[in-house]
Parts: sequence; structure tokens; C-alpha cells
Amino acid sequence: MNNSWNKVIYKIGSPIYDKFFNSGIFLNARKQILQSIPFSEEQKILFVGVGTGADLELINYSDLDITAIDYSPDMLGRAIKKFKDSTINFLEMDAQNMVFEDESFDYVVASLILSVVPDANKCFQEISRVLKNEGKIVIFDKFAPKNKKLPLSKVLIRPIISVLGTDIGRSFEEIMPKNNKNLIIEEDSSVMMNGMYRKIVITKIH
Repeated sequence: MNNSWNKVIYKIGSPIYDKFFNSGIFLNARKQILQSIPFSEEQKILFVGVGTGADLELINYSDLDITAIDYSPDMLGRAIKKFKDSTINFLEMDAQNMVFEDESFDYVVASLILSVVPDANKCFQEISRVLKNEGKIVIFDKFAPKNKKLPLSKVLIRPIISVLGTDIGRSFEEIMPKNNKNLIIEEDSSVMMNGMYRKIVITKIH
């Protein structure tokens, strides 16, 4: 996967993205996660890889200070149209190289982004960098099973799926630095598909 190819994939997929990810089990999972986050007006919130803005539809965005980024202009364009009357700050930006200053946000929401960026480790480092002390990262994504080998069936189809712009074999345990004592996992729970999709909440401490 690379950024140029991802732009092509999401240009093709942007018209049907909401039909897939804004319905059924994906919608229920995202509702469960997003509506449990105690956002407040005084906080600065970043949505990384906001796509068409489907996640924003599930929260009371009008009362919040939200910045939302995406690398795909086609996906971002659809989000901007949906929320043209809002105060959300939409920016076309690479999640692996964000322009924000260190410790800029109280919350960073990373929904289905770590499995699609070319370099998940770099993306996670950037997410951690722009998070304030005492801030929280909320992740919803698919990962390889914890402390287990990827099943042979997934090993075989992983290269094919990657061509479609997503990786089904990434390990979160390899993405989050083991020696970083400033990041504490508060929650790591199965959300759907027998634990393939997880909700992970991380707090940054001094």
C-alpha cells in the first residue's frame, strides 16, 4: 500500500463508502464506541482519517471544537458537503505527517485508519505526538489476533486485500511502542467479528 494508490482506491470507493460503513454491524459498532466518549465543549478533538464524515454524524458535533483530516480529497469532499454549515475544520492531510504542533488535542479519534495507512507505526507516532498530556486516543480498527499467528487463510488473502487499500494482518502490539511509559492502555476490547475489530482507548501521561 502507498499513498498514491490509496488516493485511487478511495476515489473509486468514496461514492459507496457510506453504504457499507454506515449500516449494519459497522454502524452499530461505531455508535457504541463514539457515543460512549465523553466529549466536552472546552476540548480540542481530532478525527484522523475522517473519510466521508460518517463518524461525525454519530456525535453532537455542533457543540464541539473538531478538526478532521483525510488524505483523500474525494472522501474529504463528501464530508465537507455533509457538514457545510458546521464549524468543523476539515483539512486534507497525511496522517503520517501531520502539521499540527505537539500536544494540540485532548482527544484523537482514529477510526479505521491504522489498517490503511502505508506506515501504521509512523501514523501512531504522529497521533501520540499531537495528543496533549492527559489526553486520550480512541481507536476502532481491525488487527491481527493478540499473541497469535495470523490464520493461514488470512496469510494467503492478505496481499490481495492490501491491493484494495487495507491490511488485515497488522498487529497493534507491534504498532504501539512497548517501551513508551507515557502511553497507558485503558481499554482493549473486542467489538465485532470475533475480536478482529477492536476498541482501544489510550491515555497519555507525563
